[in-house]
Amino acid sequence: MFKSIKSALFISIVVILAACAGTDFVRPSEEAFKLGKTSYSQVVQQLGAPRREGTLLKNDKLLKSTSYSYAAAGGEPLEAGVIPARAMTYYFLNDTLVGQEFVSSFKSDGSDFDDTKIAAIAKGRTTRAEVIQLLGRSSGSYISPMVKATSGEAVGYTYITTKGGAFTGFRFFRKSLLISFNESDQVSDIEFSSSGNK
Repeated sequence: MFKSIKSALFISIVVILAACAGTDFVRPSEEAFKLGKTSYSQVVQQLGAPRREGTLLKNDKLLKSTSYSYAAAGGEPLEAGVIPARAMTYYFLNDTLVGQEFVSSFKSDGSDFDDTKIAAIAKGRTTRAEVIQLLGRSSGSYISPMVKATSGEAVGYTYITTKGGAFTGFRFFRKSLLISFNESDQVSDIEFSSSGNK
């Protein structure tokens, strides 16, 4: 459903299959990078060279993506049997930040969220503050063209897990929630998807 989320899933799978790959990192604070203001060079200056770079087309705009990822078979997972991994992806339009998303299955900073609470979110009534209170800190934030210009700003919640191994086969699970807000900071759109086996 979300092309950006699919890229994070791909990154996670790649590092997980390597069993222990990438350079460990700590998720930056919410104030570290500002949508519509932070530049590509500022992100790289603070986090170092990205593990991967790519491009994607979103709402007719070509975006640049940079990703940081880490997986450790010996790390402590949020759930038993899960191979712990984390990834952070940034999206740029003309070198200006327009989206950022984090996913982790580590216990220390897991990005899991309670999708049973989605039913409590109402378009045109629930505010951004109420969404955060209900679901906790979001794992992603986006502005146009990551979301349609008519949608305003959006937040995302994403959780991805991998279980199994090379001999038993890998099992993947993903769930993603994207919530857009109008100019009054009320929910204007809700998109949710899940796939795979837990």
